Amino acid sequence: MSRISGKKRINLITKIKERFILGINILLLIIISGCLVVDPAPGLDIFTSAGESWGIYQLDLETEEISLLYGTQTEITGLSLDSSGTNLVFSQKIGGDSYEYTEIHTFSIGNQSLEKLTENSMWDLYPVWSPDGTEIAFLSWRESSLDIYLMDSDGSNQRLLYDSSHHDADIDWRGNQIVFTSQDRIWIMDSDGKNPRPLTDPPQAGEWGQANLPFGDYDPRLNPDGTNIIFSRMIGVEATHGSYDIFQVNLDGSNLLNLTKTGYSQGLSSWAHSGDEILFVVVAIEGRGVYDLYTMNSDGEKVKLRTPERFPTEFLIHCARYAYDSSMVYLVGQWWEEGR
Repeated sequence: MSRISGKKRINLITKIKERFILGINILLLIIISGCLVVDPAPGLDIFTSAGESWGIYQLDLETEEISLLYGTQTEITGLSLDSSGTNLVFSQKIGGDSYEYTEIHTFSIGNQSLEKLTENSMWDLYPVWSPDGTEIAFLSWRESSLDIYLMDSDGSNQRLLYDSSHHDADIDWRGNQIVFTSQDRIWIMDSDGKNPRPLTDPPQAGEWGQANLPFGDYDPRLNPDGTNIIFSRMIGVEATHGSYDIFQVNLDGSNLLNLTKTGYSQGLSSWAHSGDEILFVVVAIEGRGVYDLYTMNSDGEKVKLRTPERFPTEFLIHCARYAYDSSMVYLVGQWWEEGR
């Protein structure tokens, strides 16, 4: 399904990519936020208030029913669900549009309550829950680079977990293992920050072309039993937004599998809690921006478009996470107004 196409969409993607000059992650998809008022298409049961251009939504993959859980006029990035399946954590800009206004928030799905966990003049982003839900790992630029930090689930006891002396990114946490991106490769370490080591060694890693990121591997996700990961590998740098395929590899670096072979700009993957299905977002197909939701089996088979056909072109899906019932997902959506 085509979304917003042509040169205007390419220009939008270019703006997104330019904001990742530090090689964080092409697929965080940070977009300039604004106050947008878009009337939902007829029959679309998405409820927004004036100015709420960003939101966290709940989508039933079977019935295609969607509801707004939390709406805001400021940019939301990243999304992680805790082990109880009742709390989300994400980053959101508060009080300004530059990086230092990005703070970590939690949202209780049951009682619809929001809590801000960080409040400082530093860039805090990409939070993920610990397996037991008592801690949150996140990225923060508090020294000379983006490093991995920890805090308790209420925002207290913030402390440095790992500093590679490079920009670290794309955290995921299962059991006693944390995977992340650093130096254009996927790394793994113990959850106490010890024993860090590279897991992948992609061809041409670090080499630059026309894209806003170099060749490399990004955005790792550990499967539910902690035996392998999926990640996005840049395979082409001719376009500004880059071309990526999704790969899978064991934690010892063996059995590298190429799950998608389309070269779309795609990633931000999420495992179903059964481990047999993968959710991901396709941002662009060649020169056409799409911002669509897809699923596939864990072996890369049965790729299926999951964006309901009735969704208007102004509604962009940025990232999504399975609920514990894999027929349901939580997603970050944005109402996008042409010209902004």
